[in-house]
Amino acid sequence: MGTDIMISAPAFIMLMVASFFAGLLDSIAGGGGLISLPAYTLTGIPMHFVYGCNKFSAVCGTTIATIRFWKHKMVDIQVGILAAIGAFVASAVAAKVVIYLNDSTLKTMMLIILPIAAVITVLNKNMGGENHSDSYSTKKKTVLALLIGGLMGFYDGLIGPGTGTFALMAFCFLMKYDLRTASGNAKCLNLASNYAALVVFLLEGTVDFKIAIPAAVFGVAGNFIGSGLAIKKGVKAIKLMLNVVFVLLFIKMGADILL
Repeated sequence: MGTDIMISAPAFIMLMVASFFAGLLDSIAGGGGLISLPAYTLTGIPMHFVYGCNKFSAVCGTTIATIRFWKHKMVDIQVGILAAIGAFVASAVAAKVVIYLNDSTLKTMMLIILPIAAVITVLNKNMGGENHSDSYSTKKKTVLALLIGGLMGFYDGLIGPGTGTFALMAFCFLMKYDLRTASGNAKCLNLASNYAALVVFLLEGTVDFKIAIPAAVFGVAGNFIGSGLAIKKGVKAIKLMLNVVFVLLFIKMGADILL
């Protein structure tokens, strides 16, 4: 497949700025695709290249954020790897069964879930303030990590946007991690599905590197700064960005249903 794609200078600049803010948001609370995908679409490039280039940038940025979280001991490596395995397998399964499910019903359900999740995050001031995951046995951690990975991977295969955000909340509520570690664990999960998808896009030739590489540079910058904010500001920064993601998701889901 040819990659002779050209975009205007204003569109290119807009895409780079969007990639930076997408990386910033994604590194803290997930949901960066809610910014980057519309930006890619506005450039007018073919949709298969939109997804391919966006995934390339997302992989680069998420890798940097994950490394930073790991270096600052904000990742439970065993749990993160197990969740990644679950996500990889479930995402593959979802890709096979998605044609049998009613997409409109799934999105309507999300419109109900999102406001509830946002309210819980705002009102629960102690959410993710402390790490109580050690109260779980290794066996229970293993089961929950695989379950979260499976559910999030399946959701990613069916709907996609906000996977990292819901993974973060699942690690926080179901496994009692603090928000910082939950965010780090969610990055491991996201890496698995992102790299798997990127391999497919690369094999299909739907990554235009003259667009994807500059966007990745800006995305990495956003991820670097965002992960730094999560490390330094912790719960406060993550909660703020979570609610930004909820608003963006709610707008997107509502628009999809109306259209």
